[in-house]
Amino acid sequence: MNVAVVQLPAGADPEANGERAESRIRAAAADGADLVVLPEMWPVGYFAFDAYREAAESVPGPTTDRLAALADELSVHLHGGSLVERDEDGGGNEGDLYNTSVLFGPDGTLLDTYRKIHLFGYDSEESDLLTPGERPCAVETELGTIGLTTCYDLRFPELYRSLVDSGVEMLLVTSAWPRERIDHWHLFARTRAVENQAFLLAANLTGSIRGVELGGESVVVDPWGIERANAGTEAGSAHANVGLDEVRETRESFPALADRRL
Repeated sequence: MNVAVVQLPAGADPEANGERAESRIRAAAADGADLVVLPEMWPVGYFAFDAYREAAESVPGPTTDRLAALADELSVHLHGGSLVERDEDGGGNEGDLYNTSVLFGPDGTLLDTYRKIHLFGYDSEESDLLTPGERPCAVETELGTIGLTTCYDLRFPELYRSLVDSGVEMLLVTSAWPRERIDHWHLFARTRAVENQAFLLAANLTGSIRGVELGGESVVVDPWGIERANAGTEAGSAHANVGLDEVRETRESFPALADRRL
């Protein structure tokens, strides 16, 4: 399958952010992508904390409706990145805000949502403003079993191991990782892929938000920790051809997961 990790800037105008995201999704699909992954909080910009409450919306809602329509029109699996979700259905305390990512099937069906479990506190207001999720998210799709994670989650290996124990063969990461810690981005992306013998697709924001430089360098990493694609630092996409049979072959030929002693 052809996969695409999309990176783009997120400015102060939500409509402009939406137009940029749609343009990149369409371009990735035109280049043959079967799965497209967007960055974290692209509708508002991760570090625009003062705009979170006004930007919050329900799921389903306007942003997810637009993404669903695109997935259906383009016949792609679409990881729509994440947005600020306002709980309105009783799933939590009414009015709670979450960093929520969404995955759509190629007919526009919302396959699942993931509320970010590990909220960032260092040099960030995310943990003050949002409520942490509680449920790891492994989704069975036509492409294979996919795990959804978000940015800071990369620093917590137990989440990824729980996803692999649920049958996940491909890990998706939506992110707003800063430029100053981009070495950690590559380290954790490669490590999570190697230790779980899975593909890892990580889409990152680029540009500047509230004076913070985002890192870009969205990557596709294979089960041996090799970066198959890197989008660089500018807006754009990185494509790679991946096969989940490679995951199974890796796990059979080098059975580290089977050798675990718990």
